[in-house]
This record gives sequence, structure tokens and C-alpha cells, in this order.
Amino acid sequence: MSDEDYGDLNTKRQMRMKIVAWSVIVALILVGGGSTVIALIFG
Repeated sequence: MSDEDYGDLNTKRQMRMKIVAWSVIVALILVGGGSTVIALIFG
């Protein structure tokens, strides 16, 4: 039973980490001259 609880916590934690990572990436792009980065990424 505790294994299932830990698994659920793990998936929720991974989701939260993904959301935090993406928000940090977006913030960095917006703050640090994002137009050049977007131009480099999308050609």
C-alpha cells in the first residue's frame, strides 16, 4: 500500500518539477532577450 502511495507522490513530484522547469525556461527566455533565442530555435 505504501509503495502505491510513494508512486503517486513520485508522479506528482515529477509533474511539479516539469512545470517548474518549464516556467523557469520561459522566464529566462522572456527576461534574457528572448527574441534572439526564439529566432535561433525556430530558424
